[in-house]
Amino acid sequence: MSLCMCQRGARCLLSALRNSVATTPRQLKSDDPFSSHRFSRQFFMIQNTAWKSIFQSRAACTQSSPENGVKVTHPASNLPSISQSQHETIVIARVEMDPLPEELEDVPPISPLDVLTDEEAALVTPPPPIPPQSFTLQHFVDSSETLQKLVMLGVDLSKLENRPHVGTFLLKLDFERDISKILFFLKDVGVEDGQLGPLLTKNPFILSQDLDNLHKRVAYLSSKKFSRHAIARMISRAPYLLNFSVERLDNRLGFFQKELGLSGERTRELVTRLPRIITGSLEPIKENLKVFEIEFGFRKNEIQHIALKVPKMLGGNKRKLTETFDYVHNTMGIPHHLITHFPQVFNTSLLRLKERHEFLTFLGRAIYDPTQPIYVSLDKLVSMSDQTFCEEIAKTSIQDFEQFQKNM
Repeated sequence: MSLCMCQRGARCLLSALRNSVATTPRQLKSDDPFSSHRFSRQFFMIQNTAWKSIFQSRAACTQSSPENGVKVTHPASNLPSISQSQHETIVIARVEMDPLPEELEDVPPISPLDVLTDEEAALVTPPPPIPPQSFTLQHFVDSSETLQKLVMLGVDLSKLENRPHVGTFLLKLDFERDISKILFFLKDVGVEDGQLGPLLTKNPFILSQDLDNLHKRVAYLSSKKFSRHAIARMISRAPYLLNFSVERLDNRLGFFQKELGLSGERTRELVTRLPRIITGSLEPIKENLKVFEIEFGFRKNEIQHIALKVPKMLGGNKRKLTETFDYVHNTMGIPHHLITHFPQVFNTSLLRLKERHEFLTFLGRAIYDPTQPIYVSLDKLVSMSDQTFCEEIAKTSIQDFEQFQKNM
């Protein structure tokens, strides 16, 4: 039974192959120039399929005999080979092929003016699009020339991206059209190259200012007899200074001159030393001036002297100022006029002040009266290092001072 099935399957496959081959010469007579090529391809596909099926059928006819565990192959499964004498002679027309050129020319690049077909357009790979929304400017740096040049200037994008709307504002700017003119202006004013990056990091919105308005504000400061060096220093240390209109700058300068009773020269000195008081809020300054006058009991001229010596005090933390004054005046017993002459005491750490005062009290050297022979100056008390303080004021070793600090 198996032998018959194998022989029948082989004959069917050979018959199909013979029929397919027999019809091929007639197809070559058509006018299609590529018919011979299609025939060759079809013929070999059929031939491979036929032989593969024959081999599979032959393998299926091989069975294992249970007799003595020996594998027995039925003789009838040896199918006859296909010979040319058993089948029709196959005639394949020869197709003349043009020889390939020795050197292939490169495909010319696509011109922007060429009209592309649908197939060519499908092969064009567009550049990756800019993300519509991002929480960091890192994704835009590779595709934004403006951001790349700002980074080269020293602008810290990591600080700007945390501020609302700044990233969107920068991405809308063109470096040559919007930014370069502001940079040239700042350099002409006197801002150094190394200060441009930090200035733009703190105040990127100066790039949105009108160039004529910036010139007017610098001209106003010059009319108030600020030197070119002073103006450059003020712009570098108070980046928002040039965002203020001329009227607003005039009001701020007038406020300090009036409240502190300063002359024009003293006002310029104060603002040049700490230009941030011009651009900062005036409310804490007004409150601190009242605290020094009403709560601390300083006179107008004393407040003026303290402000000129330590301008930072004007915008200092009210609680820290109050705690420092209370300890210096009420605990250490130092009068107002000595505090006025050494206002640096308001800039020191209260803990450091307590440690040194208590150590001098322990040694019996806490004397702050200038008329006494072993008088201790407030200036030296707060400005010296621990080593110098122990050697020149406490007259002891630093190890003793460190041991005292541990026992406090």
